[in-house]
Amino acid sequence: MEQFLTPEFWVAVGQIIMIDILLGGDNAVVIALACRKLPPAQRTQGILWGTAGAIVLRVILIFFALTLLAIPFLKLIGALLLVWIGIKLLAPEHDDAHGNISASDKLWAAVKTVIVADLVMSVDNVIAIAGAAQGAGENHQMALVIFGLVVSIPIIVWGSQLVIKLMDRFPIIITAGGMLLGWIAGTMAVSDPALADPTAWTWVPKVAQSDVVKYIAGIVGALLVLAIGKWVAARRMTKAATV
Repeated sequence: MEQFLTPEFWVAVGQIIMIDILLGGDNAVVIALACRKLPPAQRTQGILWGTAGAIVLRVILIFFALTLLAIPFLKLIGALLLVWIGIKLLAPEHDDAHGNISASDKLWAAVKTVIVADLVMSVDNVIAIAGAAQGAGENHQMALVIFGLVVSIPIIVWGSQLVIKLMDRFPIIITAGGMLLGWIAGTMAVSDPALADPTAWTWVPKVAQSDVVKYIAGIVGALLVLAIGKWVAARRMTKAATV
């Protein structure tokens, strides 16, 4: 029980909730689109069952992601993906990614649409959440993943509009989220087995596994996402202004 009272556990839970809120906006849109043609009496059931099925599949994916991250070099790849996701968060592309989401007036058809669409769109969530879970130790990674996802469900399903309004009003939330992904990417990269294990992959330069090194790597990752994200956003604004 004491393992669930450590600061590392609650920091990781907070990171998972924030990640799911920031990256879960698309999922809330998918749920709304897939269930929009259901009769009012079944709409809530479609949302609940579809979300529940999507969360179960996501937990399974994260379990495999946590296992795969123990393989050398995969954390480095995951860190690069997180940096890319963070940059996309700070400099989003303006396109309609949901035009192909079909609605159905049948409950289970709508539930299936929600689950399949969420599965396709959950790669960023899975990588980010698995990275956040790495920071809490190996003893309770899946427990905090499940806890963080369960807590974030009502926020995404019922509070998505409020979250979106808050993000529009306070852009610093988006900036902080992108930098959080960069922080996770940095700490994930330096803990890759190829860099951390002195007995394996001896031709690869090793990184000391101290808190100072991880903090520095996290800061570098956060600042890298911020700098590139702002640069990409500025370029797109300049390009749009000249068109």
